[in-house]
Amino acid sequence: MITYKSINQQNASLEERETYFHGIQRPEGSVLLQTCNRVELYSGEGDVPDDVARHLFRVTAGLESALIGERAVQGQVKDCYQQACRQYRLSAEMHKLFTCALQVGKRVRTETEISQGAVSHSLAAIEIIEQEHVSLSRSRITIIGVNKLTSDILKFLKNKGAEMVFLANRSQVKAHQLADPLGIGVFALHDKKRFLADTDILISATSAPHVLIHAEDIPVGKSLLAIDLAFPRDIDASVGVLPGVRLYNIRNVEQRVCRNISVRLGEVVRAETLIEEEIQELQDILRCRKQYLRKAI
Repeated sequence: MITYKSINQQNASLEERETYFHGIQRPEGSVLLQTCNRVELYSGEGDVPDDVARHLFRVTAGLESALIGERAVQGQVKDCYQQACRQYRLSAEMHKLFTCALQVGKRVRTETEISQGAVSHSLAAIEIIEQEHVSLSRSRITIIGVNKLTSDILKFLKNKGAEMVFLANRSQVKAHQLADPLGIGVFALHDKKRFLADTDILISATSAPHVLIHAEDIPVGKSLLAIDLAFPRDIDASVGVLPGVRLYNIRNVEQRVCRNISVRLGEVVRAETLIEEEIQELQDILRCRKQYLRKAI
């Protein structure tokens, strides 16, 4: 019989997960799944209990992730299965369990909206830009601030095809540390009037205790999409009433994130229904295989 043991973010601390991972003993023919939030060992052969299939299917579909519906776990399950295939001779039932799990993950994400919509501030900012139908490849984009959030945004923008991206910051040393590996130009923050004159999309996310961008910093008649991810705000509210300026602040972004999370949570029941269908399909296949082997004997 195939069994599993799961040490994850819901039942163990980070230290406990690390201890389990370093002391784990893998039997022949097992599959070890390791992610930032879980360590799971699937082992054995023969029958696949429904609870084992259900758990792996839920994991692969993103229902057991800290962030419901996240996509990375699908690839992580695929990688651990392929690695096990290279290391061991897996049982036919183990092969079927994992190939069905990958099929379930793909089906859930295709037939439901459980993975749709940005659920982080950085991705929500990109989603807003796309909603505004602004061309990333033809727009001049300036990011203000050096931190994990702006680092993520810069990488997302480059992956989305943005070509004219610049970084502004009080400390140019810090700005160059982030920008240079990405081939991104750097501005000093005190040159804001100069770089704002050429900016089509502005994203600001600093820890400054006061407003950095005022209405008088924006050229008259300038067309600008501005996204303020800072608290307290980096961009004065008066900027948003200027002709040609569309201003989004942290409240707008978080409303979008909350709406997207709500949509994902609403899709859980549909995903669970698909998983139950796939469990039945798996058991039917395994039952037919067992009957065939009996006849062959």
